Amino acid sequence: MMTTAESDTPDDEPSTADEEYGLLQRIQGRLRALVAAERIGQFVSVGVAGAGLETVIVALLTSGIIAGLTAPPLAGKAVGAEASITLMFLLNDRWTFADEGDSGVRSLIRRYAKSHAVRLGGLSVAFGVLYFLTSWTDVRLVVGGINLWPTVANVIGIGVGMTLNYVAESLITWRVHDSR
Repeated sequence: MMTTAESDTPDDEPSTADEEYGLLQRIQGRLRALVAAERIGQFVSVGVAGAGLETVIVALLTSGIIAGLTAPPLAGKAVGAEASITLMFLLNDRWTFADEGDSGVRSLIRRYAKSHAVRLGGLSVAFGVLYFLTSWTDVRLVVGGINLWPTVANVIGIGVGMTLNYVAESLITWRVHDSR
């Protein structure tokens, strides 16, 4: 007759319960890393700086302020987004996630490439929102003779894509859950 201590699983092999507990611990660690209030505040602050830069660029390129030239909203968004992504990566790398990731030029370039890749999801959402709000709605927001609706629609799109970017940047680019 076999007792509870004598089982088919050797002592050096983890049991299913141990594996499930380990998985639960990893999930909890990732969630703790994601909901760190200080990091979220820093990420949002960096996002505000990036959104500000992008918004100024979109406004300048789509409003006719610069020499009367008016770029299509999506073209203005593309230029503004690239400038914004670069600024936000640099600020996040040096401030928000300063304790994460390896040092060195190769590691920095790898994180920059990952940052661009993971932000495609949030950027796609932001482009989609901008496209929908400027192409499928008949809204105009005229202030001082200038239609600011593309700029407002862009800000809405940025807000929608921000949460996706935070989670992806935290888990994929800087892998915050690996350092805890």
